[in-house]
Amino acid sequence: MSWKDRLDDTKGQLKSLNKIIPDTTAAFGALGKTVKQDGALSFKEKEYVALGIAVATRCEPCILFHTEALIRLGATREEVAEVLATCIQMGGGPGLMYAAKALDVYDDLSD
Repeated sequence: MSWKDRLDDTKGQLKSLNKIIPDTTAAFGALGKTVKQDGALSFKEKEYVALGIAVATRCEPCILFHTEALIRLGATREEVAEVLATCIQMGGGPGLMYAAKALDVYDDLSD
């Protein structure tokens, strides 16, 4: 299954969850909207941080969503790679494995 297919599956799962607990998911969405506003950091910079956290916590769906957001925001492969290098430095071997996975996600989603 491609990363694009996994992203589509995850979005479908979230739609189902939204239907059963709409108040909870709406509250989570509202939190996300506050973070997306530019402040001391731009939204793009915040997405780099989010990708780093996704790799560090080994959350594949999070990697998918934040990589997709970064592509929409114009992040280059080289910029994403530098974020992943920092993940490796901070996370050692597990960081290396999930950084490789995140770069593969970038390549698949940016096609």
